[in-house]
Amino acid sequence: MAFNYISAAEAASLIKHGYNIGLSGFTPAGTAKAVTAELAKIAEAEHAKGNPFQVGIFTGASTGESCDGVLACAKAIRYRAPYTTNVNFRKAVNNGEIAYNDIQLSQMAQELRYGFMGKVDIAIIEACEVTPDGKIYLTAAGGIAPTVCRMADKIIIELNAAHSKAAMGLHDVYEVLDPPYRREIPIYKPSDRIGTPYIQVDPKKIVGVVETNWPDEARSFSAADPLTDKIGQNVADFLVADMKRGIIPSTFLPLQSGVGNIANAVLSALGHDKTIPPFEMYTEVIQNSVIGLIREGHIKFGSACSLTVTNDCLQEIYNDMNFFRDKLVLRPSEISNSPEVIRRLGVISINTAIEADLYGNVNSTHIGGTKMMNGIGGSGDFTRNAYISIFTCPSVAKEGKISAIVPMVSHHDHTEHDVNIIVTEQGVADLRGKSPKERAQAIIENCAHPDYKNLLWDYLRLTDGKSQTPHAIRAALCMHAELAKSGDMRNTDWAQYQ
Repeated sequence: MAFNYISAAEAASLIKHGYNIGLSGFTPAGTAKAVTAELAKIAEAEHAKGNPFQVGIFTGASTGESCDGVLACAKAIRYRAPYTTNVNFRKAVNNGEIAYNDIQLSQMAQELRYGFMGKVDIAIIEACEVTPDGKIYLTAAGGIAPTVCRMADKIIIELNAAHSKAAMGLHDVYEVLDPPYRREIPIYKPSDRIGTPYIQVDPKKIVGVVETNWPDEARSFSAADPLTDKIGQNVADFLVADMKRGIIPSTFLPLQSGVGNIANAVLSALGHDKTIPPFEMYTEVIQNSVIGLIREGHIKFGSACSLTVTNDCLQEIYNDMNFFRDKLVLRPSEISNSPEVIRRLGVISINTAIEADLYGNVNSTHIGGTKMMNGIGGSGDFTRNAYISIFTCPSVAKEGKISAIVPMVSHHDHTEHDVNIIVTEQGVADLRGKSPKERAQAIIENCAHPDYKNLLWDYLRLTDGKSQTPHAIRAALCMHAELAKSGDMRNTDWAQYQ
């Protein structure tokens, strides 16, 4: 079948007010860019005429500035799910301008299939190749592309020359059946491939192909510093100790790691610890640090949903696909984040917290309990099902004015039942096998900053000390209230609660 090659503006004109759009990609990798940028212009023009123009957006995770950013600024988004990292989008969400639904990433595709969020009117899929018989070869991410392609009435392809055709074969596209027909996902080691290297669609659904040459809007992360290096080393030392105790097999176990400079520091410390054998990753995103460790032989294989790397690094991968082809695979997010597979493989999860409370509950999404940061991402998928679940964070923020260890989290994403280990630059709190009161002692002693230790001990003294989970309910959020009042949690005064 011969496709209709159209401009990005012509493609955007096919999208009408009230449509729901499904996008490829996971992080800025592999997501739509050209068509969404033109869609923002249409929204601005319609708003200038006094006409409504907003769409719903379904994605695998975050996107880039040319999608979430420009559409948020154009006030073109009515509803959006799931994860995001864009600053302008975040401002719009926290101003109440966008109905944002923060969903566990493994559930996004299936909730669309179940009909929880309505129909998908049109899908915009970035590809490095599309064949006349409807085979779509994705670029740097899997996301929810297979599901939105199947569900969408129409498909627009962004055929992006910035991604090499060497990416063909990098993906393993597999979509599970819905209940009551679902079967096991037959992945028994991170390198298993169970699907096809492409998405197969009816070519008649492809209403336009837009040729682009638009590199991924990759995010760069700040360089490691003594604080992140210390957190990374604390994690590595803990895992080595568990391996020496026989808790972790001597062959080690697959790792999942979140995104950011702390995650990079952790992976660097693990990769260069000579007592840890070469290991595998079963994770959501692969960053530059993982690629370097694969080249050095410290990581044997990386299974992920996305190559969340800089463009220089991505091109190096494409240029050296003969080396990487048997060391990398990209999967749809409901497979990369599948609770079933995570638990079967014994994945060790390492994610970042905004704050943790004395009993091991973690907030990973909301500043002060009300302002969305990015979203839960896949941290819940991995934490609940991990062999060992680890959360890392600096013990303080904002020049010491904010403690990451608090009496009670201001927003609750991960429960004490699922969090095994908390790590800051101060040390490691191993919460396994401990009662709530024992967890509180371990967290204060090992993870709290010295400026806050006495404050947190004093909080515990306010409680009756007898309850299963001791709390002074009136004082539990007092440190957050003090931050809102004076800008510094260290000013908290428990005297009024004596």
